[in-house]
Amino acid sequence: MEKLFEQISADIKTAMLAREKVALEALRGIKKEFLEARTAKGGDGTLHDEQAVKILQKMVKQRKESAQIFSEQNRQDLADNELAESAVIEKYLPAQMSDEELTLQIRAIIEQIGAKTLQDLGKVMGVASKQLAGKAEGRLISEKVKSLLA
Repeated sequence: MEKLFEQISADIKTAMLAREKVALEALRGIKKEFLEARTAKGGDGTLHDEQAVKILQKMVKQRKESAQIFSEQNRQDLADNELAESAVIEKYLPAQMSDEELTLQIRAIIEQIGAKTLQDLGKVMGVASKQLAGKAEGRLISEKVKSLLA
């Protein structure tokens, strides 16, 4: 994941030169989170792909939640800024699965496990969360598993 870290650093320079305030702020946030994860206690000093994807997903989720709160409080200026930052961060995430692809993957997992009812939800979610990490939002995976098992 060092490659992504270097890409972020290069993009920070580009954003600085282009005077893109929103992109610069989002990229600096990513770099800060990556540095903290890399130097976290108990870590080995490197940032693995799974960790980086989780960090990026968390950052996007936080920004979208903040934007929703700002919208509810009639602060559209702040909401727009949060959404713009989340769009910048999403560029570094792996491509998200379409609804059809997600359905096919989850059906395959359900068959593989032999799940039949909603009581098997935990088993399916455990496998699906690991296999689809970074490819689909956890909330979407959960909704799709529930609808297919119902």
